[in-house]
Amino acid sequence: MFRIGLGFDSHPFGECEGKPLKLGGVVLTKELCLKGHSDADVLLHAITDALLGAIGEKDIGQLFPPKDPRYKDADSFLFLKTALKLLKAKRFEIANIDCVIICDKPKISPHKERIRENLSKLLEIAEERINLKGKTTEGLGYSEGITVICTALLAERKLT
Repeated sequence: MFRIGLGFDSHPFGECEGKPLKLGGVVLTKELCLKGHSDADVLLHAITDALLGAIGEKDIGQLFPPKDPRYKDADSFLFLKTALKLLKAKRFEIANIDCVIICDKPKISPHKERIRENLSKLLEIAEERINLKGKTTEGLGYSEGITVICTALLAERKLT
């Protein structure tokens, strides 16, 4: 059996106050940062929601409310780790992840391989199962933040 999940997240740029811009757990720059209650890793948030959606669980905002002080400046890997634990408990594994990172800045291509490599470690899957695409809005003026859309295909694990 297969399951497909769709994840979406968006965060605006904000005052950095020492908080770097992270995507997929990788620091891209300290000149830009995203506003958010946690570390605002918009890519990990979208992947987490795609996984949660595929297994029919509550979304990231329900499981980790943005007003909850326990998650203030939290590493987004905490959210992803919870989703991974839930999908393993339901006997699923990740077949592949496909994500579109939409932003006019920073450029994604110089960082794409480092992000894929880190996601491979975090998700415990081969890099070949992870696809990332950096897209701009072709001058439509979207320069206020970053949006990510992800799909996740899960396969049911066989009982051994």
